Amino acid sequence: MSGFGGERRFPRAAQLLAMGASALALAGCGHFGVPAAPAPSALVPHLGSKPAPSTLPAAGIGVNGYLWRASLDCLAFMPLQSADPFGGTIITDWYVNPEKLDERLKVTVYILDARLRADGLNVTVFKQTKNDKGEWVDAPVAAQTDIDVENSILTRARQLRLSNIG
Repeated sequence: MSGFGGERRFPRAAQLLAMGASALALAGCGHFGVPAAPAPSALVPHLGSKPAPSTLPAAGIGVNGYLWRASLDCLAFMPLQSADPFGGTIITDWYVNPEKLDERLKVTVYILDARLRADGLNVTVFKQTKNDKGEWVDAPVAAQTDIDVENSILTRARQLRLSNIG
């Protein structure tokens, strides 16, 4: 699908996802030297009622390094669209499995904490399939898929941590 001058047009969900990621990246700037307006309830914006982490790192990567590295390792087969180590956001581009050309997947990972914790990670998987006209349309993802990806990342993060101990 292309518009004028060969521009790619993205589905509405991808546009909203990109805008949300940009907003999160800009919001993260307030934590590193630039004072941000205090949040009225100190909640993480994209998770609704989940409280923000109580401690923020002074410098360096803004999230747990093991979760960050494990997320990149587990998603290495997918092309990256965006990766922000300070905001803890990883967004892949659409990936088409060569064995299933009528289906594509996209993953977003939010690392929410500087500690290695299971609740410090939020993964969302998006799926599209081709319809009979050859257009990509959103399709449901099995509920267990997000959890399986989270568990893979957590397992890899624990392996990385254990390899650094001793």
